[in-house]
Amino acid sequence: MTTSKKKNLKSVLIILAVVLVVNAIGSSVFHRFDLTKDKRYTLSPTSLKIIDQVQNPLVIKVYMQGDLPPEFRRLQQETKQLLEEFQAYNSNLVFEFVDPLENKDASMDNIKELYRKGLTPVNITVDDKGKQSQAMVFPWAIAVYDNKEVNIPLLKNIMGASTTQKVIGSVQHLEYSIAEGLNKITKAKQKKIAVIKGNGELQDILMAKFLLQVRESYFIAPFTLDSVAKNPLKSLESLKEYDLALIAKPTETFTDQEKQVLDQYIMHGGKTLWLVDQVVAEMDSLYNPAGATLAYPRDLNLNDMFFKYGFRINPDLIKDEQGSPIKLATGEQGSATQFQEFNWKFAPQVYPTSTHPIVKNLGGIKFDFANPIDTLKNGIKKTVLLQSSQYSKKIGTPSEVNLESVTEETSPADYAAKGKLPLSVLLEGSFESMYKNRVLPFEQKTFLDQGNANKMIVIADGDLIKNQLDKNFQPVELGYDQRSGNLYDNKDFLINCVNYLLDDNGLINIRSKDLDLPLLDKEKVYENYSSTPILTIGLPIIILGIFGFVFTFIRKRKYSK
Repeated sequence: MTTSKKKNLKSVLIILAVVLVVNAIGSSVFHRFDLTKDKRYTLSPTSLKIIDQVQNPLVIKVYMQGDLPPEFRRLQQETKQLLEEFQAYNSNLVFEFVDPLENKDASMDNIKELYRKGLTPVNITVDDKGKQSQAMVFPWAIAVYDNKEVNIPLLKNIMGASTTQKVIGSVQHLEYSIAEGLNKITKAKQKKIAVIKGNGELQDILMAKFLLQVRESYFIAPFTLDSVAKNPLKSLESLKEYDLALIAKPTETFTDQEKQVLDQYIMHGGKTLWLVDQVVAEMDSLYNPAGATLAYPRDLNLNDMFFKYGFRINPDLIKDEQGSPIKLATGEQGSATQFQEFNWKFAPQVYPTSTHPIVKNLGGIKFDFANPIDTLKNGIKKTVLLQSSQYSKKIGTPSEVNLESVTEETSPADYAAKGKLPLSVLLEGSFESMYKNRVLPFEQKTFLDQGNANKMIVIADGDLIKNQLDKNFQPVELGYDQRSGNLYDNKDFLINCVNYLLDDNGLINIRSKDLDLPLLDKEKVYENYSSTPILTIGLPIIILGIFGFVFTFIRKRKYSK
């Protein structure tokens, strides 16, 4: 064997050895490189923890396949790439994309089945060079694991937004939506929520949509404070078994014993979500011949407790120029009655400005007869989650609320230095008992005058959690306003509140992820419709041809000598 052959053989053996070593390392060490600027394909530690829980086959069926509008093809692509990222970390996850409209003969049956499961389609108007057509899209996925099934919404509703804006917002929430869905079916329920009753709180049917949604992730049960009068200690011990207490629009005064039970529940680590109206005012009471009602303060006997925790809900109404639409009859009554849409300023339409994960990237949230919140200095960290617009002000009570106010004219001067009133506040820290250095309403050996680290959320409107009823007295979607046809983000906000208060694996923090999604400007594409293909397709071919010609010319010149 010649020296050159020996060198060649040695080189080949070295290369083979390197390849084998690299393959061995690659099979034992797993890593994926995300070269995107915003790291959109880098799963959060929470998502990795959730996918690690999958021990058996988990099947995800995505109903976005076929001839989709351009915006939804982007959502389809992002969904597929994200699911591939999940699958790369756990091969038990299997997914497929399905076109429910592929088979025309069976499409109606498929649509009915999807409707039955709660998967409602989106009708999109497709504008292609001025030609408009309608397309039906099901932006949903269904995950199945161990005989459990959960719906995963892929398109986020953003009121008033274009389809492109909705897709951008949906991609922002994609990892959160998928991770939350997988968490529901892979993780056993552990946390428990008590829905407080006994003080005129909302009936279950009026917050049915919220309760049904929460029930997918947590145990939930009613807890009546009436038992406090007979055996307050037993009631307190029973309440301590729950992780969160939901107090939704109480209308009757709390006794001192009931307040001590709630206070000590908080001192012992119980989370609370308060939805409180400090003013008596209902929309239904306005629909009378006079079109007016009297709004007056409501005494719940909670002011001293709230003051001790570091906030105060004032018995005022908020009047906001950024109100919600309302339709009222105008002209002559009878068969010729016409309805006109007005701006109802006592129903603020709030768009979050905070970057807190609870409200980040949420759309409009509808309030009804909301009250302003004051925050007080007491060492508790306070984060304003929602506030009224710049053009809003307080209206003292008692006062008359009249439907005729929709016609009044206002100017920015009427709201100078009066707006941006807090409507929802997150409080975090070690709360001090309102009964510290005071006589207790009932004797308690386990009394704590200072609690451990805790958190609560206060919302100054009990109607925020209230779903409307249809003509058959069945609950409609929470946040859907039948009077205007608008769907607000009330449910998403409340679910985020619950998740933040009870979240022990950081699921809510996935919402903090920011993605940069550059999309084509359709107007510019239409304006340059003939030149765009030349630039995107023809120019690269021309450049490649010039490079080939020059390369061939240089090569011939070099070797022809």
